[in-house]
Amino acid sequence: MKTIDGYHTFSGLQKNSKCYLYFDEQKILLTSTIMEGKEIKTRNLPLMRSSKVEGDTTGTIYKSKDNDGDTYYFAGAPTDNWVKFAGFYWRIIRINGDGSIRMIYNGTSTNVTGIGTQIQESAFNTDYNRSEHVGYMYTINQQHGNTTDSSIKDVLDSWYSSNLASYADKISTEAGFCGDREMASGYSWSSEPSSTIYYAGYGRLAQNSSSVNPTLKCSNSNDLYTTLTSSKGNKALVNPIGLITADEVVMAGLVWGESAAGNYLYTGQHYWTMSPSSFYVGSSRSYVYMFSVFSNGSLTGSNADGPYGVRPVINLSADVTVKSGNGTSTTPYEI
Repeated sequence: MKTIDGYHTFSGLQKNSKCYLYFDEQKILLTSTIMEGKEIKTRNLPLMRSSKVEGDTTGTIYKSKDNDGDTYYFAGAPTDNWVKFAGFYWRIIRINGDGSIRMIYNGTSTNVTGIGTQIQESAFNTDYNRSEHVGYMYTINQQHGNTTDSSIKDVLDSWYSSNLASYADKISTEAGFCGDREMASGYSWSSEPSSTIYYAGYGRLAQNSSSVNPTLKCSNSNDLYTTLTSSKGNKALVNPIGLITADEVVMAGLVWGESAAGNYLYTGQHYWTMSPSSFYVGSSRSYVYMFSVFSNGSLTGSNADGPYGVRPVINLSADVTVKSGNGTSTTPYEI
């Protein structure tokens, strides 16, 4: 067979001979489809404290770095980051540095607000009297321990087993979820501190009155929650599921204390991230504060024992291919 000017020609065939042609179905990676035609922008860090992003950013994707290399994330109000997977709708947060695709749960419809955008309400942790309880997993008397599950991890594991386990071949077990338990500058960790301590996320995202400095890198491998088969992180997870981080929320365009109803992460609901903010020692009890997305679309800190929304986050494998769709809510990408 020869190809000339785009045409295939055959030679050497005998009279009455038969020729059969077989064509492989072309498979296109989801990562390639997401990136196709996108304008790539870089936002210089640190960002101004009031640098929320609310308007239409369809056709735009932003570039940064994570532990694995270049990562491309959505910000503002894109209309082209929808995926339908396992019977649920999801919004793409970013393409990770390893090529996997991080997504946040949106529910069984494309409604962008309401309780349907979360699987239920839950405490992050019903235990709150020690600083260890900021962990997605934790170990008493250790800053970065991972032997005991938080309340919210139990919720997510149960939901994964019921709804996603049969799709495990499409979900990355290499990518992880960062629950950064490093301390903010000027503070040192203690299991039972005598005064309030602040975590590194608070120092990056809320402490400075003029700027924020989010990062998509996880500085301590014990805080990068991964499964046993991953080549990185703490290898402590049974199921590859977690929550969005406060840094991802800020990169997406939400900021501390300012409403942003025009952002794709706004749902009109109050829901959790997996990033610790502080441990506060009060006169009658202590409080674990975790970052959360408030119902007005601002980043805030909330008591870990409060009942707020749970929006699962998963990573699709880098090699998943697109069956159909263009990423809009009416025609989402389907795997």
